[in-house]
Amino acid sequence: MQPFTIGSKTVSIFPSIEPEAPITYLNTFSDEGQKVYGATQPDGCPPFTLVSISDLDWNHDMAPWDGPAAFKKGEPFIGGADNYLQLLVEEIIPRAEKELAEPPVWRGIAGYSLAGLFALYAIYRTDVFSRVGCMSGSLWFPGFKEYIFSHEPKRRPDCIYFSLGDKEAKTRNSVLKTVQENTEEIQAFYQSKGIDTVFQLNPGNHFVQGIERTIAGIQWLLRR
Repeated sequence: MQPFTIGSKTVSIFPSIEPEAPITYLNTFSDEGQKVYGATQPDGCPPFTLVSISDLDWNHDMAPWDGPAAFKKGEPFIGGADNYLQLLVEEIIPRAEKELAEPPVWRGIAGYSLAGLFALYAIYRTDVFSRVGCMSGSLWFPGFKEYIFSHEPKRRPDCIYFSLGDKEAKTRNSVLKTVQENTEEIQAFYQSKGIDTVFQLNPGNHFVQGIERTIAGIQWLLRR
């Protein structure tokens, strides 16, 4: 299916041959949707439709609120997640699902790094997603853990997948080094509420096997 553009974002749809198959929305840093979907097909993954969104203003669209740069030479975060989420819910999703033969049996949201943070944030601002994949999510983001612990999702999620590289917290960066502790605490918080959730620790740092980790998360959501 041909990609289309909405609000400067490029949207690619990889449709399932099964009507009513679940649909997963994947926000991507550099348009990894084709690689992710292609890799799920030969290995008996349950059928699903993938919608990948690229050409994002990463530090704006994925950030829930303003924050200082995470690296010395990095850009600060300008919280634009609410604006982007409105575009996703009101324009991208209706356009993407207009072509489907049947409404999806469920709708999930997934992402890697800041997009994993955004996927989790999204369920606190909208009720359209019922499953979340937070792969190597930027859960070090200042104030985010506290936000999770003090707010209620718009709908109780069916399941949430968390993963992280085992070297991601091994850094001198005082902000980034909190990522594993925060991820484990957040995952335990959902588990204590009886939500189906898992935390997967993978070998390597943040920049290792991003595609493979993304696929693993989506497959876990599909098999629940």
